[in-house]
Amino acid sequence: MATLERLIELPAADLRQSLNQASELLTSALGSDKVDIFLFEPTRKTLNALGTSNTPLGRQQRSLGLDVQPVANGGSIAHVFTTGDPHVTGHADQVPGEVPGVVHELGVRSHIAVALIVDGERRGVLSAQSTTPEFFSDDDLRFLGAISHWIGALTHRAELVEKVTAAALVQGRRQAAEELITVLAHDLRNYLSPLLSRLELLHRRAEIEGRPNDVRDLDRASESVAQLGHLISDLLDVGRLEQGLFEIVPMSMDLAALAQDVARALGTPSVEVRVEGPPELVVAADRARLRQALENLVSNAIKHSPAGKWVIIKLSSELQAGTEYAHVDVVDHGSGVPPELLPRIFDRFVTGGSASGIGLGLYLASRIAAAHGGSLTVNSPPGNGATFRLTLPVSGPPDHPEKA
Repeated sequence: MATLERLIELPAADLRQSLNQASELLTSALGSDKVDIFLFEPTRKTLNALGTSNTPLGRQQRSLGLDVQPVANGGSIAHVFTTGDPHVTGHADQVPGEVPGVVHELGVRSHIAVALIVDGERRGVLSAQSTTPEFFSDDDLRFLGAISHWIGALTHRAELVEKVTAAALVQGRRQAAEELITVLAHDLRNYLSPLLSRLELLHRRAEIEGRPNDVRDLDRASESVAQLGHLISDLLDVGRLEQGLFEIVPMSMDLAALAQDVARALGTPSVEVRVEGPPELVVAADRARLRQALENLVSNAIKHSPAGKWVIIKLSSELQAGTEYAHVDVVDHGSGVPPELLPRIFDRFVTGGSASGIGLGLYLASRIAAAHGGSLTVNSPPGNGATFRLTLPVSGPPDHPEKA
């Protein structure tokens, strides 16, 4: 997750700069001595390391000219590119046909590499190397294979940026980010259910055997996995919105009770969540979707509130042009939204400051509000916190549409 978030944040103004930064991220994630992102140069028939981690081994590779490898010279990098097959070894010095400079000059012993697919075409190789024998595991190779999809999307994005106009730059970055998100959501969803089942089994065993410390640790682990499940749901909902498959099922519900539930669930010892307003406020809305929107708003407020302060969920209603509307104000006491972000605060993948996340919560909350025939707005005077107002028609969405 940390690697994905940082990949999405990489600037795409320059292909080489983007790939160098991506190599640095992967070197840190794998603990390797070097990571290379090779792209094929058709005119010279060479594989060029446009992205190389800035490590001693990476700098030595450049000084020896091994960052450019003719495909005709063979070696594991060329083999992965020409065949598309992944490569893994813990003893590169025993691999027949390996490039001599890689083994003797660089001293590489462990090597994993996968083909790099860019916009549906095999365009290069993603490679990680270490001078330690048997350094990489099968899990490392699977990780590299998964991350290669994201590097391919990053490469595609950077190449688009170099070719298109400034107006198309924003659209190119968004498309690349969506490719990364789609891969992540589908990959993680496949592993989440077995992980939850195993945690529940361990939790029951710890309770039976009277191990309270393990029970507490497993509760925390389950909470983390549940948060990951919420993130996956958000990621998949972005896709459903784009495909017009985002469903809402309006029914009578108490907005005040929902606010109390969210306040109890998300409040922390350092940041309390308080609810103000009438004890009951009934609207026609999709409770699950509304809870999703409110949790995103409150979580965002908590992240930006200093310890010892509090977040307020304030409920009210008013009559506008003959229609009754319910308002849910989420108020924090943080530093406020940076003025330069205000025009884009409800766009996808917009984050600011040191806040974690990939910028989907506010986007989804605004689209959920729109699906209900309402709106989401923000008021944030500089340095005085932020108030996000979710407005909903009490009578429900116009004609109660089932899809938005």
